[in-house]
Amino acid sequence: MANKVLVTGGCGFLGSHVCELFRKEGWDVVSFDSMTKYELKRTGYGTDATRDYNWDYLKNLGVTMVKGDIRNLEHLMDRTEGCDYIIHTAAQPAMTISWEDPELDFSTNVIGTFNVLEVARKRKIPVVNTSSIHVYGNSINDSLVEGKTAYERNPVEIPETHPTMVGQLSPLHASKMSAEHYVRSYTDMYGIKGASFRFTGIYGERQFGGEDHGWVANFAIRSFFGLPLRIFGTGKQTRDIIHAADGAQSYLAYFKNPIPGVYNIGGSSPHKISLLECIELIGEIMGKKQEVLFEVERPGDMRYFICDIKEAKKFGFAPTIKPKEGITRLLKWIEANKDVFNISGK
Repeated sequence: MANKVLVTGGCGFLGSHVCELFRKEGWDVVSFDSMTKYELKRTGYGTDATRDYNWDYLKNLGVTMVKGDIRNLEHLMDRTEGCDYIIHTAAQPAMTISWEDPELDFSTNVIGTFNVLEVARKRKIPVVNTSSIHVYGNSINDSLVEGKTAYERNPVEIPETHPTMVGQLSPLHASKMSAEHYVRSYTDMYGIKGASFRFTGIYGERQFGGEDHGWVANFAIRSFFGLPLRIFGTGKQTRDIIHAADGAQSYLAYFKNPIPGVYNIGGSSPHKISLLECIELIGEIMGKKQEVLFEVERPGDMRYFICDIKEAKKFGFAPTIKPKEGITRLLKWIEANKDVFNISGK
């Protein structure tokens, strides 16, 4: 009998890659997603076709599709019957939205995660919570050297032991950290095999990125359609970006070797790139130069984060897709699916 996994936020960008991987590995996969449109509304190209794209894609792969809200514990419990694993990718992920609607941020990221943990406890199954490097806050900004095209730091990589929740904090910082605390408490008190994955710079195909969330895809989409790119700050903000296919592999590796804890999930030093360098790479791949507009840096933004992934390597995590390869794949997907984007004249 095949193993069964429920993926919250399964129709989201990362969630869809997780569903795809586990389905190809022969698992029974349930996608549990509320199909909210609040993120896409802000991109300038979010339509019903855009939002339904991942739903239709996964349905064609044989994934069981469920429309549901993680804030509804009863519905979530009903749909996890027979599951061996729960992967929690559903979230309110944007810092800007957390400023504007803190109740949405709290109820989704804290209450939603609590419900997922209750399912894992009652079903006695392992669970991974998708967290974010935002929990480190932004005091890292104070230790940076400003290079020509990127911020630099010594040491380059930042481990999980680095102080968290420091600097100027938003509701998103608070909700993501609260969720991590609940995972830790359920691991300690109830013995569930729980982990929190702190992702950084995730990107790839099927990502309808906007200025609030998904900056690599946002740059790629706008570059493809000849739209100006907008940068808040110097453009030297630097991340170790990770392709979603590598991100999905981290959840499979954890199931095979579930060591509870908190883990950085990123590309580490080999995947280091700044906003300006990313734009240049996209232009190089496409063979054209983009228009870039600069605006004032947003409060709470983190200028730099490069993961130390030694801890995640212990359970088998090993990213392989380098930025040029991953961004090329993203651009090819945009070209093949350009009709899904509601951008007139293109």
